[in-house]
Amino acid sequence: MLETKELTVRFGGHVAVNAVSCAFQPGTLTAIVGPNGAGKTTYFNLISGQIKATEGDVFLNGQSLAGLSPSARTRAGLGRAFQLTNLFPNLSVLENVRLAVQATRAGSHFRGLNLWSIWSDHKALTGRAEEVLEAVAMKDKRHMAVASLPHGDQRKLEVALLMALESEVFMFDEPTAGMSADEAPVILNLIRQLKDDKRKTILLVEHKMDVVRELADRIIVLHNGALVADGDPATVIASPVVQEAYLGLAPVNAGEGV
Repeated sequence: MLETKELTVRFGGHVAVNAVSCAFQPGTLTAIVGPNGAGKTTYFNLISGQIKATEGDVFLNGQSLAGLSPSARTRAGLGRAFQLTNLFPNLSVLENVRLAVQATRAGSHFRGLNLWSIWSDHKALTGRAEEVLEAVAMKDKRHMAVASLPHGDQRKLEVALLMALESEVFMFDEPTAGMSADEAPVILNLIRQLKDDKRKTILLVEHKMDVVRELADRIIVLHNGALVADGDPATVIASPVVQEAYLGLAPVNAGEGV
């Protein structure tokens, strides 16, 4: 479903992501791990279009995304949740989700400017938004302003937006960052639910190895911007290349792998 080919970005003389080629299949959750500064978030930014690649390309369902803006990539099926929440704080929970639903239906639901079609469209969009909120157990908070929500609920709402956008690929960048011990299990449960839909592809950047062990079907490891390991969780976690990358026992050779 999603593939990067020789994806590279340079900032001056620094290569932040170095010729990363990787394919991600539907029905799998791939954890992207590595030490701080390894290039994980930069790799995400290249895929979602926040950063323009120096070389290489990103493909979704075989189609190149080169030249597409982040919003165009979202419309194509790439859903991205950030380390910091990216919501409309002054709107209600329901209005945030309804806007996401409306974005997916723009063009197909404008049937002429008459009161009946406007009311009908509004009712349909609201109904779908409430379905999404029920799926993430937030329907009871639908009229609350987003700014008044605790951080954990804001992270849940971000997942709801990705669901409302009908994304094919879900990209989570440290989804439990800044969450309390009580809040984190809620967002992880939502990711587990998304895994049940075998049509979806999930990418997860995460530092907490207990979370990675539990959720991941596959792990890829970045170090100094290069892909140094790729495989099933047990094998990758036990490999010397990962132990070296995390513990700093010795310099990592980017040519090694599992």
